[in-house]
Amino acid sequence: MPDCWEKSGWGNNDYTFTTTGQAEAHSGTKAMKVALTRRVDGDRKALITENATCSPAATPDKQYDLSLWYKSTTPDASMTLFRHDKTAGWQYWTDLKTLPVSGTYAKAEVRTPPVPPNTDQISWGVSVYGTGSVTTDDYVMEEVPPPVVDPGCTGTPEQCKDGKWEVLATPNPVRSMHSVVLNNGKILLIAGSGNDKAAFEAGKFTSAVYDPKTGTYKQIPTPKDMFCAGHVQLQDGKVLVMSGTKGFPTADGKIGYQGYKDSYIFDPATEAYIKTNDMNDGHWYPSATVLGNGDVISFGGLKEDSTGSVTAEKFSEAQRKWLPLNEVNQTWSYWGLYPSMILMQDGRLFYSGSHTFGNGTPGTGASLYDYGQNKITDVPGLQNKDQRDESASVLLPPAQDQKVITMGGGNNEVNPVANRLVDIIDLKAANPAYVHGPLIPQGTVDQGAGKRPQTGDEGKMYVSAVLLPDGKVLETGGALHDRADPVYESSLYDPVTNTFDPVAADPEERGYHSSAFLLPDGRVMTTGDNPGNGTWNHDVSIYTPPYLFKGPRPKITSVIDKQWTYGDTQRITVDRPIAKAELIRPAAVTHSSDPNQRFVDLPLTVDGNNIDLNVTANPNLAPPGWYMLFAVDANGVPSVAEWVHVGGPAALAEDAPAAHVHDFASDPSGKEKKAGKKRDSAPVSPTIAGCDRHYGSANVCVPTAFPPEVADTTKARCTWLKNHNYGRLKLNGKDDPLGLDPDGNGRAC
Repeated sequence: MPDCWEKSGWGNNDYTFTTTGQAEAHSGTKAMKVALTRRVDGDRKALITENATCSPAATPDKQYDLSLWYKSTTPDASMTLFRHDKTAGWQYWTDLKTLPVSGTYAKAEVRTPPVPPNTDQISWGVSVYGTGSVTTDDYVMEEVPPPVVDPGCTGTPEQCKDGKWEVLATPNPVRSMHSVVLNNGKILLIAGSGNDKAAFEAGKFTSAVYDPKTGTYKQIPTPKDMFCAGHVQLQDGKVLVMSGTKGFPTADGKIGYQGYKDSYIFDPATEAYIKTNDMNDGHWYPSATVLGNGDVISFGGLKEDSTGSVTAEKFSEAQRKWLPLNEVNQTWSYWGLYPSMILMQDGRLFYSGSHTFGNGTPGTGASLYDYGQNKITDVPGLQNKDQRDESASVLLPPAQDQKVITMGGGNNEVNPVANRLVDIIDLKAANPAYVHGPLIPQGTVDQGAGKRPQTGDEGKMYVSAVLLPDGKVLETGGALHDRADPVYESSLYDPVTNTFDPVAADPEERGYHSSAFLLPDGRVMTTGDNPGNGTWNHDVSIYTPPYLFKGPRPKITSVIDKQWTYGDTQRITVDRPIAKAELIRPAAVTHSSDPNQRFVDLPLTVDGNNIDLNVTANPNLAPPGWYMLFAVDANGVPSVAEWVHVGGPAALAEDAPAAHVHDFASDPSGKEKKAGKKRDSAPVSPTIAGCDRHYGSANVCVPTAFPPEVADTTKARCTWLKNHNYGRLKLNGKDDPLGLDPDGNGRAC
């Protein structure tokens, strides 16, 4: 090897490293050649030696243009970047650019993302991960001049620091708890019965499509009660909706909610639902995760008899149907309700520990699931794993970093004060484990007597988390207890600094059945709130983040091609310099859960206002479908999004070359759980929703466990119910387990 270059790589493959003669060089007398003659997995690369002498110095927050000349006989090669952390040592950073096949020397150039904090050196080279060879020469690294940043504020000082909320004049006409951003920029709002048993019994099921450009709603005929269904966007932009409510709990409390097997596809073009084949099981509150080949996998929820479903379901993108049971790997595990299953870069699923209702899964509460090997491995470190009901989990920006944050939560069975806990996991680590993050900032809470500051360990459940185009995460909304006591607090989490910055709070209550999601114009929309007394908040809030008060927005003036293939380089033009660009998958959110939400970095090659965007070759990082493309300037100000479609043979062809996948999470030390014995279901209490059905109607939730500060007396409980606007409640039957009808007149309190 030349001085200051080393052989590197991993996996099961046959390879050679060669220093060529002058005839093979681009300039001078020699070049480096890396060849693979057989590959099962892994890669080989010629890399700048990772030591203090050879690897070039790098300055945090700076960007560098890297270039080289190459010849290649394989399409499976990429420029790969490592960094030296002054505390943690050398570590993989990211793949920057896929190199097209070239029989003659071609120049490859790409700009790094801003260098992360605590980094003092970088190393880079070319990874070869398919049979063939790559010859390289004339490596160059140049620091990008600091951009001209105009710090001017176009709003009030408060708006520039904390952003601004506004409540729209036109309310949401439906009781929607499901929100999907469609690839035409409109919003699908699904209510079904809206948690209203009278509407359910009357067969009145609703959805609406909201157009942010006109501020208008169009109500959509809805064929089934999609209240508490699952949903995910398919690669063509249509929305797969699975299960929903087959039946409400019985008045005697012996039967809980029931899920049906029906499934539908919503077409944004016709704004109509189309029925698919049935699922194998009922799934009330199912997960829904899109895979790298476009298939959808689903777990959990309640069956038609209100027991817990242990059946994994798989929707085939190619066949456009749910597969029969014998074609889907089964562990016969009960994952709970809305388990947050996040697709990893190697195709495995990470169950973050976020869920809805009750306790977490047995064990550590978080795990890796390898569908191909059909095995589950516990992941340690999640704090208070049985108090992460209605917490929020998201894959942090950028997806290439493979870090997940889990925030807040509670437990509706015992109803403690919701927590402020934050846990972060690096799925690139060989033995990934959650570590503690900063606590969620505190705001004010209304427990029925007006707002007061939060104190002590008071946090929130039903929290929403939204990925923003500047790379931060907006956490907003929530409540102190199960379906009660709204918390007014919003903050921006910065993955680079691992800090929260409190910002303006949504003026509306946003607890149970609320949603928050990113609009294509860079603002955030929030809807809903359904407290235990059965009321519904139809007001809609819009948040304008601080970045929209920091000067003019960059504009994407052209997108040469809106159909993108994995590993492509795609050109756009902009009206002024930008610092980064990314793809953000549009939201499909309910109950604090959107496991498909992701922000995919697009390394840049810059030529004035012509920007070449380097698309990941790995469909597990950006599953096929429509994405919002944002261009962001050096001040963090984003453009309005353009819609582009990501897909192509790499995602769809079974015999396509494997993507460049690093060997992460390769040695987890947690307990491994193999597939269990086949069973029909898991036992689930009819009171899993946290409601005592002896009182009121089916859409009113008298808590089975009152908050800890409420004494176990009729007076204290009735005072709490009065302060939370429950009104007069009918006693269903003769049983009075909470002692709310001491005079026996059939009315509580």
